Formats: sequence, structure tokens, C-alpha cells
Amino acid sequence: MSSQTRKPGVHIAWKTVTYRSVALMILAGAALCLGGLRLAFPQFTENSLRAADGLANKVLHHVAGMAPAAGSGVSTAQQAHFTALDGTVRVKKGSSSSWLAADYNVPLDKGDVVQTGSEGMAKVVFNDGTSYTVKQDSLIVIQENSANDQQQTNVAVAVSTGTVDLSTATYSEGSKSQVIVDGATASLSPQSAAQVHNDPKSDQHEILMKKGTGEVTRNGETVQLANWEKVSFQGAATRMEKAKDIGPPTPISPANMAPLFTSGEVTKDVEFSWTPMANATGYRLRISRNPYFSSTLVDRKVNSADVTVTSLGDGAYYWVVQSYEASGKESVESEKNRFTIIPKGKQSEAINLEIDPFIQHGHVIEVAGKTQTGARVMVNGREVPMISSDGTFHYFTPPLATGEAVITVTAQTSDGGVNTQQKKIIIQ
Repeated sequence: MSSQTRKPGVHIAWKTVTYRSVALMILAGAALCLGGLRLAFPQFTENSLRAADGLANKVLHHVAGMAPAAGSGVSTAQQAHFTALDGTVRVKKGSSSSWLAADYNVPLDKGDVVQTGSEGMAKVVFNDGTSYTVKQDSLIVIQENSANDQQQTNVAVAVSTGTVDLSTATYSEGSKSQVIVDGATASLSPQSAAQVHNDPKSDQHEILMKKGTGEVTRNGETVQLANWEKVSFQGAATRMEKAKDIGPPTPISPANMAPLFTSGEVTKDVEFSWTPMANATGYRLRISRNPYFSSTLVDRKVNSADVTVTSLGDGAYYWVVQSYEASGKESVESEKNRFTIIPKGKQSEAINLEIDPFIQHGHVIEVAGKTQTGARVMVNGREVPMISSDGTFHYFTPPLATGEAVITVTAQTSDGGVNTQQKKIIIQ
């Protein structure tokens, strides 16, 4: 990491010393000593050198065997990180019996526990790109997080209670991305997404594949899952039940990232619409100010595939829709769409954007900074989900490819003010 990216404080520098280097330094010192002895006692050291030569070879072979061989597949532990936090979120480190408040600077290791409160949400991202969105009243345990010298990763998280959405990225062949629910292990393929629900009190356990493919193994039984297929089971059941779930509607309007302008009004009426579903009795519309819906402004059930919501003020909003059957059973949430209500006619102004030195975590870059209160921030085209009331923000990029990369950070206000900064980094 370059000097400009270092934060103030105490820094400890070290130099990596290999086993071979240590052995060579020891032998060099011994050679100097033997050379002196040879000059003083030539007859004695002649026989000693023969014995020392054999011993030196044995020492080198032994020391070389202590280091893992290239391509041996030996795994090393890795850390995960929070990329979004909202409400009450706690962490208990595997080496501790006490809880601490979750923070972006708290790394997550194997054995750590993450718990969300009734208004809490958290997103955890691993180095292989797998992400877990931990919803309200949920608890997860990091069971495995490692990688070997062949770039194969192994990630496993146990959902003890609550609901978790997870998605996988593209990872190398031989890697594993798993989630564990009450003795059932789901293994997801690359570029897949699933929702896991675990309710120990009612003994209800469910794994739903939202995108891609995966398989669930429990008690020697393996079930393959594709889009909108799920398995459910109770603890005493010997087999899992597989079923096809009803998919959610597709949001139409307001379109994702759409600006909606007002012309002098304090609030605006907004029409929402989505694709109708054949077996749906009705639909549930929810609107929130944050992308994790830890709090909602609107939660309404309607019979048609469109509805008008009145008196929405300036700023950014997120909305999702679900369909439900006559029995009341709901589909999972649709994709989240974001729109912004912008007062028309305001003068654009230059806005502040301060970027802290980047922090590199392998192929993941930690981006932090501060902008104008109320502004939105994009990093390489992806929106920073949570921005504090004072304008500070924190974001972890998806894993970047090896080589030169450009990080583009853009801040924008609802009245058109904008500031963009770019920095180049080297991923090794």
C-alpha cells in the first residue's frame, strides 16, 4: 500500500524471512566458525567438516519440509467485512464471550457471531464475493472462511435464526459457498442467489433458490434446486419437501434510478405499477427510505397491479412488491427499485466530496469519505447503500481483477449538484 493511503497512528513494519533464508544464515555462521578452527586445528577440522556436510544437508531437507509445497492446497484463514449496517447490530468474536456493537472496522473471522435487532440490518461480504444480507431479528455464525494457494475458497455460514438473503459471485472451480440451516447444508453455484429462513420456535426451516442453481443435503438426502424452487422441513422429518414457489411481480414504474420532478409543489403523487401475476389474489407494496427496508413509509395491500401513492416529499425512495395467493401466502420480494423526487427549478451548485485513502483487503477495496448531507454516492456505478446523516459513507467494492483498476466515486444531490473523483490502484 502506498504511503498516502496510510492512516495516522502507530505502524509496525516487518520483513518476511523464509525458512530457507534462516537455514542459510545459520550455515554461513557455522562455515565462518569452521574456517577459523581449520586454520588453528587442521587435522581435527578435516574430519569434522565431513560430518558437518552431511548434517547440513539433513537440516536443509528438514527445514524445506516445514514449509507447505506449492500447489499443496493448504488453506489459510480469511476475513469478511460489513459493507452495510442499519439499526442495532451486534458481533460476538469467537475468542470472546461478550458482545460488541458492529462497526465497519470490525473484521469477521471464523467462529464469529452476528446478530441483528428488531430494527437492524447488516450486509456481510466475503473475499470470494459471496454476500449475506442479515435481516431483522436474525443470528448467523461464520463456520468457515478460507482460501488455498490454488485460489479455491471455502465459505460457510450457519443461520441460527431469522432470515438471510445471500448471493454468490464468480469463483474458481473447486471453491465452495455454503449456508447451513438446522443440519441442512445448501451449496450454491456461482452467480446464484437464495433466501434462507430458520424459525427454531415453530420448527420451520426453508431454503429458496431465487436465481441460479444449488443443492441441499440433509441426512444423506440431496435435493437439486433451480429458480424459485425451495425445500422445507421440520427437525423430526426424515426427508425434505421440495416445492415450486410463486415468483414476485416485476416492477415497472417508477423505473429503477428514475428522477421524478416536482414543479413547485412540496410533495408529489407517484403512480406505481408492476407485472400482473396469474395466480395472485393481490399485491403488497412497500416503500422505504433505505434499501434494506428496516423501516417503511408505506406498507399497503391492493387488488390491482397499480396504485397511486400521494404526498411523497423530496429525496430518494426504494420500493418492492410481492404477490400473494388466496391462502395469504406471499411471494418473495421483487427486485428493489430506487427513484428520486427532485424539486424542479433549483440552481445547481458545486458539492463537497472528500475521499479518504483507500484501504486494500486483497482484491476488495474499502472506500470511505464524506459528502454533502443528503447526497447520494456511487462507486464504480454501484450505489453506496447507507450514508450517515452527516454525509459520511463507507463502501467495500466487489472483488477486483488483478492488475490496474480505476475507482470512480460520484456524489450527486437532488438539485443536480455533482462531484466525481477517480483514482487508480494496482491489484496484485
